[in-house]
Amino acid sequence: MNTRISVILSLTVVYFVIMTLVGYAVRKHAKSSEGFTGGGRSFPAYLVGALLLSEFIGSSVSIGTAQKGFEIGISAAWNLVALSLGFLLLAFVLAKKYKETGLNTISAILARNYGERVRYAASGLTIFALSIVCVALYASGGAVLAAVLGIDKNLAIILVGVVTVFYVSLGGMRSVVYTNFIHALIKYLGILVALIFALRSAGGIDALQAQLPTAMFDWNAVGLGQILAWMIGGIGSIFATQYVIQALVSSDDDKTAKRACLYVSGLMIPFGIATAMIGMCSALLYPGIKSIDALPVLVTHMPTLAASLVVIGLAGALFGGISAGTLASATLLMKDFYNPLFNPQQDDRKSGVFIRVAILVLGLLPLILAMFADKLLLIAFLGKALRAALAVLILMCFYAPRFGTPKGALAGIVLSVVSTIAWFLAGNPYGIDSSYFALASPLLTMSITELTKPGQRRRAGSPT
Repeated sequence: MNTRISVILSLTVVYFVIMTLVGYAVRKHAKSSEGFTGGGRSFPAYLVGALLLSEFIGSSVSIGTAQKGFEIGISAAWNLVALSLGFLLLAFVLAKKYKETGLNTISAILARNYGERVRYAASGLTIFALSIVCVALYASGGAVLAAVLGIDKNLAIILVGVVTVFYVSLGGMRSVVYTNFIHALIKYLGILVALIFALRSAGGIDALQAQLPTAMFDWNAVGLGQILAWMIGGIGSIFATQYVIQALVSSDDDKTAKRACLYVSGLMIPFGIATAMIGMCSALLYPGIKSIDALPVLVTHMPTLAASLVVIGLAGALFGGISAGTLASATLLMKDFYNPLFNPQQDDRKSGVFIRVAILVLGLLPLILAMFADKLLLIAFLGKALRAALAVLILMCFYAPRFGTPKGALAGIVLSVVSTIAWFLAGNPYGIDSSYFALASPLLTMSITELTKPGQRRRAGSPT
C-alpha cells in the first residue's frame, strides 16, 4: 500500500473512530426502543436540516449526478433542483401537518384515515423503496473505495456494508442526527474542494465551454420529460420518506421543522450545479473512463489531503444515508409488524432486540444487488419514484380526507408498485418515465372509488 492510500485510509479511519465515539456518547437515549427510533428529545432546526441534507446529498446522488453530468452536462443538476423544490414545498405544505400529528411513521398517519391494510401496504412499500436507495448507496460507496484504494469493487461494497451496519447499531436516531450534522458539513465542503480542483485542472469555465460540446451547457438537454420525472420522484420521496417524518417530528416545534426544510432547500441547488460540473470536467479530463467513475477518478488525481476530505465526506454521507434509511425501515418493521403480531404486550426489551436484528438484516441484504448496480442515479431515482404514490395519499389524507376510499388507497399502492417497477424494468419505453405511473396510480384508483361510492351513485342518479 503506497503512502497516499495509507494517508487517505488512516484519516478516514480516524474520522469514523471519532464519529463512533460521538454515537456511543449519546447512546443513553437508545436504551429503550422508543428512544432508539426517536432520539430521546427535540432537536433544533440546524441539526434537523443537516440530517435531511446529509440523506439527500448522499454518495449515490453525488456520484450519480456527476455521472449524468459526464454524459449530458449541466442539466444533470435538475436532479437536485427537484429536491430543492421538494423541500420548499414540504416547508409550507406538510411540515406543520406532520409535526401536529405527533406520529413518527408515515404508515401510522395513513392508517388513521385509510385503515390497517393501508398501514401494512404503505410500510412495506417504504421499506422496499428505502432498500433500493441503499443498493445505490452501497454501489456508490464501493465505487469510491475501490477507485481510491485500488481494490476490487465487490470487496469494497462488502466492507462498506459491514462497517455501516456496525455504525448504525450503536446509538439509534440520536447518534444519526448528531453525526450526520458533521457528515453534511464535511460532504458539502469536500464537493466544493473537488469542484475547485476539477475546474483548475480543466482550465476553468472558458476552457470547458471551448472544448466540450455546446449541448453540455444546455439546461434543457436532459429533456422536459426527465425534468418532470425528477420533480415527481424528488418531491414525492421528500413528502413520503420515513426518516424525513422522524426528523420533522423530532424538531422543537412546527416553525423549527419549517426552518429546517428551508435550510435544505437553499443548499440543494448549489450542490447540484457543483456535482454536475465535476462530471463535465471529468468528461474533458478523462474522456475514456466509464461515466460512473467521473467523480471517483477525479478523486484519485487530487492532492492527498484534498482527496482525503472528499473521501471522508462521501463515506460520511454514505454511512449517514444508509444509517437513516436502515433505521427508518427497522422502525417500520418494529411498529407495524413485529409489535402488533409478535409482541402485543409491548415488551420493550424484545422490541429493542428486534430492531437491532432488523438493522443487521436490512443493512446487509442490499449488498448483493449493489454488486451489479451501475446506473446509480437511475436506481436511486426508482427508490424515490416509488414513494410518489404515498405522497399523493398523504396529501389527500391531510387536505382531502373524505376523497376516495380505503380500498382505493390500498389499490393505488399495489398498482403503483406493480406498474412502476414493471415499466422501469422494461427500460421506460417510449421515453415515459416510470415515476409517472407512481403518481398516476393512486390518483386513478382514488378517483374511481370516489365516483363509485354509494352516495355518489345516488346523487348521480337523482333528478335535476
